[in-house]
Amino acid sequence: MGSEGMDIDDLFSGFPMGMGGFINMNFSRSCPAHEPTQKKQDPSVTHDLRVSLEEVYSSCNEKMKISHTWLNPDRKSIHNEDKILTMEVKQGWKEGTKITFPKEGDQTSNNISAGIVFVLKDKPHNIFERDGSDVIRISLWEALCGCTVSVLTMDIRTIPVVFKDVIRLGMQRKVPREAHPLPKVPKKHGDPVVEFEVIFLERIPQMSRTILEQLLPL
Repeated sequence: MGSEGMDIDDLFSGFPMGMGGFINMNFSRSCPAHEPTQKKQDPSVTHDLRVSLEEVYSSCNEKMKISHTWLNPDRKSIHNEDKILTMEVKQGWKEGTKITFPKEGDQTSNNISAGIVFVLKDKPHNIFERDGSDVIRISLWEALCGCTVSVLTMDIRTIPVVFKDVIRLGMQRKVPREAHPLPKVPKKHGDPVVEFEVIFLERIPQMSRTILEQLLPL
């Protein structure tokens, strides 16, 4: 046979030998290259945007100046920068509506800029309330016999509204389609609410009292 007479040293002569005659073979895996840390986006920065009820009624544009840090072209150093953000406030938008400008926050080499969020807030009004009612004072005679009251609208019109039924203290009535536009359908308007405050007499003459006792049911 061809293998007869082969020395054991010849069998391993093609392999590198380590100390003590043992085979030195490296089976270790190469370490992967270090992966760069993934950037995280900063939390949103929130500001209030205060508008009047008249502005929400007709729509408006609001401008806000912001200052933020911005990366230079070398992507390492930064500089301060001012910017004007323009917001379109649409008809009928409700308080709490949010307007977001993505990635307008401070910028560095280690982060993703935060978004700037403006939250709509109503300015106090001396007459109207967004979800409240307009209080109209009427006399007891008007409450019993009916009356015509003048209702002021958001676009500064005065419209006469006729009430023929008996009006109770604290009663509320809607005036059709004279409130803010509906956000999803701006051509349609909500219904403002009128609440009545009945002014009672402090005293009644005896003759009038006798007549009232005859006319009014017990």
